[in-house]
Amino acid sequence: MSLNSPIEPDAARPESVEPVTLSDRVNAVINPTADPSPDAAAATAAKSAEKTGMPQSRKQNSATFTQPETIGLFGSRKDSFSQRYHLTRRGKLKRLAQIAQIVNQFDIVHGLTPIKMRLMFEALGPTFVKVGQILSMRSEILPQSFCDELSKLRADADPMPYGTVLQVLEDEYGRPVDEIFEHIDATPLGSASLAQVHRAKLSTGEDVAVKVQRPGVRETMAQDVSIMRTIARIAAKTMRSAQVVDLSGVVEELWDTFESETDFLIEARNLAEFKRFCERYKYMDCPKPYPELCTEHVVVMDYVEGISVSHPDELIEAGYDLKEIGTKLVDNYATQVLDEGFFHADPHPGNIMVRGGQIVLLDLGMTGRLNAKTRSVLKDMIFAVAEQDSPALADGLLRFAGAEADSEDYPALLADLDVIVKEFGTVDLAELDIAAMLTALTQMAQRHGIEVPSTVTTVGRALVTLEGLLDEFIPDVNMIQIISDHIAASTSKKDFAKDEAKSLVIEGHQALHSLLSAANELKVASRMLTRGQLRVNMEMVGSQEPIHLLANMVNRLTMALIVVGLFIGSSIVYYAGIKPVIFGIPIVGFLGYVIAFILSVWIVFDIYFKGRSNKKR
Repeated sequence: MSLNSPIEPDAARPESVEPVTLSDRVNAVINPTADPSPDAAAATAAKSAEKTGMPQSRKQNSATFTQPETIGLFGSRKDSFSQRYHLTRRGKLKRLAQIAQIVNQFDIVHGLTPIKMRLMFEALGPTFVKVGQILSMRSEILPQSFCDELSKLRADADPMPYGTVLQVLEDEYGRPVDEIFEHIDATPLGSASLAQVHRAKLSTGEDVAVKVQRPGVRETMAQDVSIMRTIARIAAKTMRSAQVVDLSGVVEELWDTFESETDFLIEARNLAEFKRFCERYKYMDCPKPYPELCTEHVVVMDYVEGISVSHPDELIEAGYDLKEIGTKLVDNYATQVLDEGFFHADPHPGNIMVRGGQIVLLDLGMTGRLNAKTRSVLKDMIFAVAEQDSPALADGLLRFAGAEADSEDYPALLADLDVIVKEFGTVDLAELDIAAMLTALTQMAQRHGIEVPSTVTTVGRALVTLEGLLDEFIPDVNMIQIISDHIAASTSKKDFAKDEAKSLVIEGHQALHSLLSAANELKVASRMLTRGQLRVNMEMVGSQEPIHLLANMVNRLTMALIVVGLFIGSSIVYYAGIKPVIFGIPIVGFLGYVIAFILSVWIVFDIYFKGRSNKKR
């Protein structure tokens, strides 16, 4: 069997209610709990829910948690992180005690092996499972052996009770579940630490999968992140000079990931967008979402029944060609990353199935986006590695990070890149270890103070995941070769000329604005010059060392003059015979001789040892 080839009413009049006095309205604003007409408010909310098509419970939830913006004499009252997620000091201390107990069980004081760290993260719960999954791609933080082990983390968890699933659905929709679903399987298709998936059938007959978020999981993650923030602040204060990684930045990155993954409306939008992308390719597909049934904690999508790519034997028995599947999967992934800039960020085997001659991607909760500039730089860097062009790779890396090259560090940067190019650019593409190459580039960038954007890290993590899938299940497919061929095929002479023309127009526009800005600065400088207000700051490159040597010479000369002055002054005091006397010398003169002697010895030793250190250089 072969995969399909790609192709290019009138509003109802409100009921009358009893009039409300001004004092009642004022009291209702100042004290919302004392609502003078709760029945009328409930009726209004119900009608609003009917008009917008949103379940009444969701309307009530948004009314409950959405606070109006206010102003005051001392500024508005800010909604803190703890208030938003109902965090208390007692709850944080209780959770901290749980974490400490689990950490103590794994004897972290005496060291952790990669396996013990993975097991510890699994025991600590969903937050730390996600932390481990993210850290598995941060080789600048952990050794590679730990990253490899943490990459095995899966968010498998004990199933959520069926009654809890039904209760969550009723709370989200505000009506009985049997009004929406004809049937929901009691046995889940999968159960993770974040959510659980059940097969169901809508009352309209569609076969769907329902993804239900575990109650309180976002609050648990928020509590853990709040604890991490406190630890990061303490570490930043106590380890200012020794801190290599921005711990606060890492924690905030984790929380951004948690927020996006626990908002299932984002996943529903991703599914709809990726579904439109797949319409151009007959061999690609993804589940269709049902937006009217999707909420922040529930996603309803088409049920997909197929063969996972993790079962190559079943695919072969079904008549599929594994090499064709791998080639089209990688080529389409290159299209997502390099052409569209919207890609599946977690292409592990459990998220890829084959059904009816189509490759179906599941779980669009984690996606990545790249702008046009980043996609262009990615292509340039791939070609730079293939052509062993270190300067081009350095320029691309600096453009990637949004930094400018430092004239003093640039030679060292080129030298480090030469090592990477010689190590990875000379091997055959079939033998290229993309994970090791990305790790080497990331570590090298960190040494030179280049902060690689999170989008680049996301691309690297996705490519490494995809490479691992191919190595394990479809080893005959060369991912790097397919991506290189994709870039070469997608860059025709016409497209190249068009891109170059567009680039020239953009650069010309920027150059014109820079020229006008320079002319304006020149006008200001000339005006200051005529008024005698212009000051010039000059710095001679390479002048620091001579100036430092000159300063040392002046300091030694000054100390020598002080020593001579002390000897002469002490001698005058000696011949004057001023009392009191010690060892036949006036005590003032004796102290002068001692100080002069000590300073003389210090000068001699300083000259000797600094002279030896200069010779070693």
